[in-house]
Amino acid sequence: MAPNGDGPPSSKVARLIETYDVDDGLGDELERLWTADGSERKSLRDLAAYFNRQLLEAALASTSTTTVDGEVANLYRLLTADDVSSGMRTEARTRLERAGVDVEQLERDFVTYQAIRSYLQTYRDAEYESTSDEESVQNVLETVQRLRSRLQSVVENGLTRLRSTDRLTLGEFRLFIDIDVLCEACGAQYGVVDLLKRGGCDCDSSAADE
Repeated sequence: MAPNGDGPPSSKVARLIETYDVDDGLGDELERLWTADGSERKSLRDLAAYFNRQLLEAALASTSTTTVDGEVANLYRLLTADDVSSGMRTEARTRLERAGVDVEQLERDFVTYQAIRSYLQTYRDAEYESTSDEESVQNVLETVQRLRSRLQSVVENGLTRLRSTDRLTLGEFRLFIDIDVLCEACGAQYGVVDLLKRGGCDCDSSAADE
């Protein structure tokens, strides 16, 4: 939609809903999940992943490719997750390319949680009173995952280069890059991503003040 005039502002999410010809009710579903109460509510990051899976499913459907239950979610994980090896990611991309999917375009079309937030707040005028708190956590989470992904890429490329030039003896390998947080008050230890997603450790307010 045009950003000028009397219509709503332009939105990448809105454009993709039309381009990929996904369910007309997807926008309503995103808004409902974002503004829901309690455990039914989904974070902006969860909604971005959900939306991207819908794009992937639509791309496969456009090539008349049939999928089994859970296959789309697994393919999306293989394309995007930090803990997936380069070999597994390549296999997933090859599977999609053979099915007729333009993987490079699809990955360019994948949206971030910022795009979902802009779509919900600016394009649909949706509101959620705790957005600022959620955004603070999401910003930290996004930064940690981006840095971890970058570190994994640097280390993996470095090891592969050393191996290919016979400077390092190493078979097929996988990298595990974890950052753990230990709470000295309650003794609980979590990966930093898990800690952020669950909203904290096992401390209650009284224990934390002791």
